[in-house]
Order: sequence, then C-alpha cells, then structure tokens
Amino acid sequence: MAVRCGIVGLPNVGKSTIFNALTAAGAEMANYPFCTIEPNQGVVAVNDPRLDTLAALLKSRRVIPAVMEFLDIAGLVKGASKGEGLGNQFLGHIRQVEAVAHVVRCFIDDDITHVHDKVDPARDIQIIETELMLADLAALEKRHKSIAQKARFGDKDTKSLAALYETLMAGLDAGVPVRRQKLTPADRLEIQELFLLTAKPVMYVCNVAEHEVAAAQKPGAHPLVDAVRAIAQEEGAGMVAICGSIEAEIAELNGEERRAFLEDLGLEESGLDRMVHSAYHLLGLMTYFTAGPQEARAWTIPQGSTAYDAAGAIHTDFQRGFIRAEVIAYKDYIASGGELGAKEKGLLRVEGRDYLVVDGDVMHFRFNV
Repeated sequence: MAVRCGIVGLPNVGKSTIFNALTAAGAEMANYPFCTIEPNQGVVAVNDPRLDTLAALLKSRRVIPAVMEFLDIAGLVKGASKGEGLGNQFLGHIRQVEAVAHVVRCFIDDDITHVHDKVDPARDIQIIETELMLADLAALEKRHKSIAQKARFGDKDTKSLAALYETLMAGLDAGVPVRRQKLTPADRLEIQELFLLTAKPVMYVCNVAEHEVAAAQKPGAHPLVDAVRAIAQEEGAGMVAICGSIEAEIAELNGEERRAFLEDLGLEESGLDRMVHSAYHLLGLMTYFTAGPQEARAWTIPQGSTAYDAAGAIHTDFQRGFIRAEVIAYKDYIASGGELGAKEKGLLRVEGRDYLVVDGDVMHFRFNV
C-alpha cells in the first residue's frame, strides 16, 4: 500500500521547496502566495537499510522498496474554510490523504515575505488548525441537519449518530480537533465517510535555515523549533526539523557520500527518512519483506496485521487461496545467511492465517487458487 501524505501550511513557508527536494518532481517555486494551484504529486521510495541488506545477501536482481506518496497542497490562509485564497478547493485536496505534514516556517529571512509579516510558529499552526476545524464543523453541521429530523422520529441508529455529531461539533467549537477527541473505534468507523480534516494524524515539519539544521534537532537549541516541539508533545503529534535546500543536496549524493555528508551535519538520517518514519509511526504501519534471487521487496501493512492480511497486500489470490506462511525473523535470516541456513537452525516457522506479523519478518506464502 502506498501511503498518501499531504504537505500543507501557510503560503511561503517552504512547502514546495521541501516537496521538490523530497520527490524531485519539479514543482514551481516562487516568492508569492498561491504559486501552487493544483496539488503536485510525487512518489518517494522509503529508505530501509534492511531491504538493501537482504538484496545484497541474495544478490537479488530487482529491489523494490515501499513507497510514500506526497501531495504538495497550495498554501492555506485565514478564511480558507469560507473560500478565501481558493481555500475550498485546497481543503478538498487534503481530504484525499491519510496523514498531514504541516510545514511550519522556523527560519528568518528578510528576502522571503511572510504572509503575516512576522515569523511565529505557534500562531501559524493555530491559523491552519482553526481553518481545518471550521471546515469540519461546517461538514458536520450539514450532515447533522440532514439526519436530525429522522432522529427525532426515534430511529435508534440515527439518534446515536446524531449524538456523535453533536459531541464532535461541541469539541470543534471548543477548539479541539477531531483527532484529539476521545473517540471509540466504532465512532471513528461511523465518521470515516466524512473524511474530516482534523481527524487525520499530523506531523509538524519545521523548515529551518541551513546553518541551523543540526541545532534544530536538540531541544532548547532553537526557540522557533522548540515552540513547535512543545505543541507536538502536547498533542501527541509527530515533529521533524529539516532544511529543504540540504535535502536537495542529499538527494544528489550516492550512498557513501550521503553518509559522510550527514555525519558532517551531525545527522544520522535525512529529513526525508525522518518524515517517512514519523508518518509510519503516526499511521501505525510496519514493513515485512519477501526476498529471493529474482526480487527483494518491502511491503507496508498496518501494525496488528495477520499473515492472511499480509498475503492480501501482495495479491487477492494469495489471500483467497492461503495455505500457510513460512516466516523467518529478519535478524535470524541475516545471521543465518538466508533461508537455507535459517531452516537448518530451526529458525523457519510455519504459521497459519492468524499469525500476527512482526515488523521485519521475511515471509513466503504458500497458496492454492
């Protein structure tokens, strides 16, 4: 499954710069609002050293990583929920994604105008959050109005749904986004078809200056990033600090040069990798592998998936005709030199359809259709 992540924020915070660096998709960049009119889309390979190790061990002819799709959505402004700055069109684009990467400007540059004249991350976050909540409130009010009459006539299910909408509206009116309201799994299923904007998990992406990227990783070393970090911690949201221009340089380097460049910056991994890992964590995703001489491949599935679910990620035929899954833990697979060595050591397990997949499992499915 390809995870879709929408990049949002105020105009001129660096969304398109970051998008270009991450996806090399060539989105236009300019120093004025609404440069991006349609959401640019780019698919990014998920960097996972485990896949590279498997491919090298087996001398796989093809290596297919998991992917994440990024959508660069035009800058939102105050009043977007009422259509300001083409807001309704852009809010509709956000509804298409599973997660939101909210880019926040955390750099000072007099040559790049700020839509509100002064860089203030907390204020900027609140502006975007307010517009998303107002849009959700309008959607809920419209839906509630359509079922209120039916609920008055005593339909039990409709009464329950109306009550849920009322609770959500009260929360939004009090400034609490849907994702922070205490909803049961059943509640979330009920509102799934509404594609509420504030129900989506969020990670804050602090866009910092080149000379500040190392300091931005350390709490207490960058006041603007610290302001975002405090908000993220309070909300239980993700947060990464990156620099778009540095990411562009990293993208042009090969493996060894890349590692050396990151070490010089005092970083262990690129901003892209941190964004992807943060998105995986927010969405509760994990990876399993299929590997052999022909192909080594990473598959993305939700945490808590069974072997039956994992088989379906490859093809519905694998799921429909599922017989068993042959499973080797990643560390055992590498330590044993591959499947044959793991089998000789008794480390290959035969599991049924209800087996709960562990992140990093190397799996082979037996099926019959």
